[in-house]
Amino acid sequence: MARLAQTAGLTDVQQEILSTVRDFVDKEIIPVATELEHRDEYPQAIVDGLKELGLFGLMIPEEYGGLGESLLTYALCVEEIARGWMSVSGIINTHFIVAYMLKQHGTQEQKDHFLPRMAAGDVRGAFSMSEPALGSDVSAITSKAVKDGDEYVLNGQKMWLTNGGTSNLVAVLVRSDEGHPEGSAPHKSMTTFLVEKEPGFGEVRPGLTIPGKIDKMGYKGVDTTELIMDGLRIPANRVLGGTTGRGFYQMMDGVEVGRVNVAARGCGVAQRAFELGVQYAQQRHTFGKPIAQHQAIQFKLAEMATKVEAAHAMMVNAARKKDSGERNDLEAGMAKYLASEYCKEVVEDSFRIHGGYGFSKEYEIERLYREAPMLLIGEGTAEIQKMIIGRRLLEEYRLQG
Repeated sequence: MARLAQTAGLTDVQQEILSTVRDFVDKEIIPVATELEHRDEYPQAIVDGLKELGLFGLMIPEEYGGLGESLLTYALCVEEIARGWMSVSGIINTHFIVAYMLKQHGTQEQKDHFLPRMAAGDVRGAFSMSEPALGSDVSAITSKAVKDGDEYVLNGQKMWLTNGGTSNLVAVLVRSDEGHPEGSAPHKSMTTFLVEKEPGFGEVRPGLTIPGKIDKMGYKGVDTTELIMDGLRIPANRVLGGTTGRGFYQMMDGVEVGRVNVAARGCGVAQRAFELGVQYAQQRHTFGKPIAQHQAIQFKLAEMATKVEAAHAMMVNAARKKDSGERNDLEAGMAKYLASEYCKEVVEDSFRIHGGYGFSKEYEIERLYREAPMLLIGEGTAEIQKMIIGRRLLEEYRLQG
């Protein structure tokens, strides 16, 4: 099953890492994923295995105990993990975004304090932008931080935290009007706070409550929660980067690499859906022969495989652009948009190939059919991606004179 979605130009180290991850997925994730998903059970044994493999520190620099690998290596690992169970890739995705934001924007004290423990998997990250009435309009954030001596007091309600319960470090974006007069651009009055907490639900530190898990159609196993701040006191040295007013840019930088990650997840789920479809098509017989020998099914398999290849190529391109140090919001937006849309289509085609059995919880495709829709909205909807892509294209092709 290794002919699709190959990546040219990988080093021996990258190939070894990917081979190790693929073996782990085949042996430790795929056999148990559907059962755990149906129970909505956190995959603790799988997470412990990923911790032993060092994946929580994959992109954290070696000086902090990580492996110091590229975004491309990370994205290809995520692709493999999502192929096994998308929820597991979500567990490490938010952790990775917080680690990336710390690496890029944190003070030296913040890096020294958090990154070694994040590399070891002892500190697990989550990040929080959205709010109950917010949608895609990040500039409309109402959660607020007010300075009080050497501390800030945070109040407000956040929504859609992946790893909200199991994490012990949350990067939270709130409004902080300190130094930013009323009427100034909204994005200039936002700050990211590094909030440490105890894992679990309920009041996890004074002034901070994590209610129970949100019940979802798919993307089960991983906990998705709200976050309620009511007089939450955070020391000033836990402002990411040490300066207020930079939170919007810090978060957008993290989301940009997060979009590559979501694209990789879409690629992984689509690959698994294709694998299941092509296998079932050779096993299921109608009219005296395997359905794979019917031209209609061959056409469908051809379309599915082409979409898998195209999404993978765009995801790899976006990761390599970011690794080169260049701006990649155009490529990341395109990759996230295409991969999530193609993932939905490939999963649905595999579902159709399975016929009535695709509707049965005994078959893995039923789980994928419920998981794929999350990728259409995670890290920005298709409409948001199109806005980003359109604006960037107009920048690149602006008429002169």
